[in-house]
Amino acid sequence: MDIPNDFHNIHVVITGATSGIGFFAAQSLAKQGALVIGVGRSEEHIEQAKKRILTRNPQARLEFFLADLSSQRQVRDLAKKIAHFLETNWESKLHALINNAGTVSNWFTATEDGYELQFAVNHLAPFLLTHELLPMLRQTPESRVITVSSNSHRNMRICWKDVMFRKGYNTLAAYKQSKLANVLFTYEFNRRETKISSVKAYAADPGLVNTEIGLKGTHGLVRWIWQKRSRHGASPERIGEEIAWLAVAPEVNTSVSAYWKHGQPLQPSRYAQREVEAARLWELSERLCGINSTTVESDILGSGPLVGGA
Repeated sequence: MDIPNDFHNIHVVITGATSGIGFFAAQSLAKQGALVIGVGRSEEHIEQAKKRILTRNPQARLEFFLADLSSQRQVRDLAKKIAHFLETNWESKLHALINNAGTVSNWFTATEDGYELQFAVNHLAPFLLTHELLPMLRQTPESRVITVSSNSHRNMRICWKDVMFRKGYNTLAAYKQSKLANVLFTYEFNRRETKISSVKAYAADPGLVNTEIGLKGTHGLVRWIWQKRSRHGASPERIGEEIAWLAVAPEVNTSVSAYWKHGQPLQPSRYAQREVEAARLWELSERLCGINSTTVESDILGSGPLVGGA
């Protein structure tokens, strides 16, 4: 895929940029001259990623920030650091945010905010980070929000009665729901933002990729299945380049589809395009992220259906 050559004035934030497709997206964009602001949760991995990129491209423009995206406090702190960095050096302009970081957990794990880990990292973190960085995205014409989803969103619904899967945790169901949430978020973002600015959101389906995401928080049968399937996946380098292209290629703007796979627009599941479900998830996500003050107790505890039906 051809990426535009003149990238000197392009600024891109990438979460999960120290490994897998996030790393290769960062490497691809840096190679073209873009300023890449990477996010990782380990100082050691950040230094390793920077060294790998700079070894191949000594002129690469890189800045990395440390953050654990399962923590909303750290997501907000991260956004402030990015905003300060861009304001100080780059006129507060942000051309693309790539929400790539993700996780899988074999068991129910509560974050410091009290939310299920996969839902928190895979959906709420992108939702909150996008919200916090939106003022800078709005200052930049035709900027983009790319959120890495998955084909696994298909044949899945939001479990409104127990969004956090507290009553009978299922690893794959929780993962699939978080990837569905990515698509619902993308479509609802566009419905709302089109009225305000030129920022557009896209959900990227990477397909089956040979990465270690499914091996980091799993064991037993789930780990074995993930390991076996991933061997047949595409290389993370190829998919990282596709994600980088989606974030900046001019021709993407000509498509009416917000869901892309391997450089081609596709239709996500019908459920993922339902406006009622997307609006409901948006409102819940605002509450869970403290963007408004409505109580979230029943949503967190899974103690009953939310407003709007089961």
